[in-house]
Amino acid sequence: MSKNNETFTDRWLQTLNPKILKFLKRKSFNKMTPVQAITIPLFLKHKDVCVEAVTGSGKTLAFIVPILEMLLKKYTNDNNFDKYHIHSLIISPTRELAQQTFEVTNEFIQSFNDQKHFSCILFVGGTKHEYDIEQFQKNGGTIVIATPGRFEELLKIKNTSFNLISNLKSLEMLILDEADRLLDLGFLTSLNAIFDALPKQRRTGLFSATQTDELEKLIRAGLRNPVRITVKQTGSAADQRTPSSLKNVYMICEPNEKLSQLIHFINEHRPAKIMIFFSTCACVQYFASILKYLFRSSTSTKIYSIHRKLRNKRSTVIEQFRTETSTTTTTILLCTDIVARGIDLPDVDWVIQFDPPTTVVQFVHRCGRTARLGRLGNALLMLLPNEAAYVNFLLNSQKVPLSEMVTADIKTIENVVPIVRQLATTDNKSTLVFGVPTTAFLWGF
Repeated sequence: MSKNNETFTDRWLQTLNPKILKFLKRKSFNKMTPVQAITIPLFLKHKDVCVEAVTGSGKTLAFIVPILEMLLKKYTNDNNFDKYHIHSLIISPTRELAQQTFEVTNEFIQSFNDQKHFSCILFVGGTKHEYDIEQFQKNGGTIVIATPGRFEELLKIKNTSFNLISNLKSLEMLILDEADRLLDLGFLTSLNAIFDALPKQRRTGLFSATQTDELEKLIRAGLRNPVRITVKQTGSAADQRTPSSLKNVYMICEPNEKLSQLIHFINEHRPAKIMIFFSTCACVQYFASILKYLFRSSTSTKIYSIHRKLRNKRSTVIEQFRTETSTTTTTILLCTDIVARGIDLPDVDWVIQFDPPTTVVQFVHRCGRTARLGRLGNALLMLLPNEAAYVNFLLNSQKVPLSEMVTADIKTIENVVPIVRQLATTDNKSTLVFGVPTTAFLWGF
């Protein structure tokens, strides 16, 4: 059949429930990505799968769709369906990724208008155990989405009204999302405790952007004869670790010019949705204060910041940045690597790495916040002269080519360094001008 004559159901599995197909069409998911096309049929054939795929490849729908397909069949064929029996457990490394997966899953469920039986529940840190227990008792949890630490804590609670181990006896699906990061964050002990509480007869899916020796140990512990899937692009981009729709550029500038070049770049690329990565929480807080001051007169610039220490505000900030859709506003999110993976932030035009990452893998994940699901995107890496060799290192180790962006002549752009110096020295101790100590950052100014 020619491409022009394809119908929607030709692109997705024709055997999927019509309710799922209707939702996918409404959300403009008109065809499966490669990872979805390979993984979904395997899940529906009761296979364990181990999936390695580049960031932004559509991994979330690759496990949500088969989970919902199984549940819709169970609802139709099983009159004894019990919403307190956990059918599927999705483990995510961070509360932000768990929240995002929960929202996608819940939106699916809410679209099934006549479906009042199964429910989705979120277990993450930041709330009291009593709240989680109350929500489960009230709404059930056919699909549980959780961070490993919180789920392990809840497993240890056993009383007459709440016993997760008992509710897990009929579990059919376990998903380990961003599994390599689960290990990077030190959750192996929690994962083993979770494995011990689950029935052996289940389907397990492990999704990861990379494969490591430690991950192999996790695969042996949690999966049974999995089908291994590695989704790569074809053609010249086959070995490239970043999406082919991503344009990577770099600029080399002196330390005392770096901030001025950043401000000039932002002004030259208005309007845009921009993420700027820094190495530490203090850097994010410091430079967010500077940018807010420098753009204080601009009504068309919105600046947000997020890092690990903003525990109670992170979800709000992510939602504000995610839902910003103005075509006349420049929206900027200053962040650490806490949002470098997994989080879907749509329509990001530029990812700027003000500080280079500590690993080349993290470089790939940062860039993956743009150019998602085949969309076009851009990434800028800002380097000091003594960091120039990093460009060839990325090409050799990750097959990521970068083109040089010539810096603007510092004599022709606004030099913001004197402004920052003046602000920093208004306090005779040269600290706390922006709410954080500034002496550590003034070396380049």
